[in-house]
Amino acid sequence: MNDIDCTSRQKLKGAVFLLRDEEYQWRLSVEEGTQLDRLNWDYFNTAFQGKYVGATYVEACRCEFMNLTQGDKTVAEYEAKFLGLSHYARRMVAYEYDKCVRFEDGLRDSLRVLIALQREREFIILVDKAKIDEEVKRVERQNRDRERGKNKRDSEPSNSAQKLKKWARTNGPSRVGVPVVSTRVQQ
Repeated sequence: MNDIDCTSRQKLKGAVFLLRDEEYQWRLSVEEGTQLDRLNWDYFNTAFQGKYVGATYVEACRCEFMNLTQGDKTVAEYEAKFLGLSHYARRMVAYEYDKCVRFEDGLRDSLRVLIALQREREFIILVDKAKIDEEVKRVERQNRDRERGKNKRDSEPSNSAQKLKKWARTNGPSRVGVPVVSTRVQQ
């Protein structure tokens, strides 16, 4: 609900609409024990997380976010994981600058070197630049691999030379010159 562009009151109504059975009964009990002016989206969200998500889970997600790095993930996969876990560490990424620094710190070294020089502090642009740099590196790697393959083929003997070597192996050594005749007398 936090990602939806609507008022706090609309978020609360939307969340309540989605509640069923036990959760709906829980919500009624929360309403009864709470002053009407305090009953807003933030209060509901905090109470709901406390009841149904659990502090242990939230803390585990916060720790996972703090230790998150790109590793072998693509930039898009890293971004998705980063955004998903950042909800559990809002204070760490409360400002755009902090969000960018944290994302950049988790990037693979080869990408971070390219991105850090640009000092981009708008998250969307930072992610786009990282994706572009990742794609450029991928294409460079493909071209390098293709060149290595081409150079390897060029250095190998041609097909006719390989056939000659194979023929020599299968037919054994050959002698050049006059055939040798036995000088022994047969009895």
